Amino acid sequence: MKERCAREALQYIQDGMIIGLGGGSTIAHLARFVKESGKQVQIVTPSQETEALCVELGLPLLPLRQVAHVDIAFDGCDEADRRLYALKSGGGIHVREKLIANMADTYMLLIDDSKLSDTLQFRVPVVLELLEDSCGYVKRRVEELGGKFTFKHGDGKYGALMSDHGNVLADAEFTQVEDPKKLNHALKSIAGVIDTSLLTREVSAILVVSASGFSLLKKEN
Repeated sequence: MKERCAREALQYIQDGMIIGLGGGSTIAHLARFVKESGKQVQIVTPSQETEALCVELGLPLLPLRQVAHVDIAFDGCDEADRRLYALKSGGGIHVREKLIANMADTYMLLIDDSKLSDTLQFRVPVVLELLEDSCGYVKRRVEELGGKFTFKHGDGKYGALMSDHGNVLADAEFTQVEDPKKLNHALKSIAGVIDTSLLTREVSAILVVSASGFSLLKKEN
């Protein structure tokens, strides 16, 4: 399913484009298909794993700090809904992912139909990147919003996981969220929170693969 979705996404890439490639296995398939296709593109990525794969494949990479505009960016997610809201939980690279999403004319998620629902279910936590000094305060505010705050931890690592920027990563678990946009605004308004892994305005298209074919959800202008 992931390979099929990645191959279908290839049609949206044209020669001469600057494209964004996020993280995860579907995006890894897409990178390989870009190489096989011979399309002449330049790539920006928020992911160290995707960066390493592009180097291995010989795909041309641009430093993100030198780029102001991206033609199209592709990414995965853990959940998405038909309003084009999405939730990412695993990678902890959402700050740069959202930066690329805002740079891009089109920010397209590649998912299978098991990840799509009418409204987000919040089966996974919202990831927060926050300043270390703000941890106690952010925990209190998340709990006031009805969430459960826990630091992200990695196997064999003492203490909380840190982002590539040297900031703390934490999970905020919520249930029965009626308005994801309102929740995202409330979380981002907490002093010390740099950004969240909840996307409520960035996604412009979702390519959904199922056993029967593909569908494309697009933001209405």
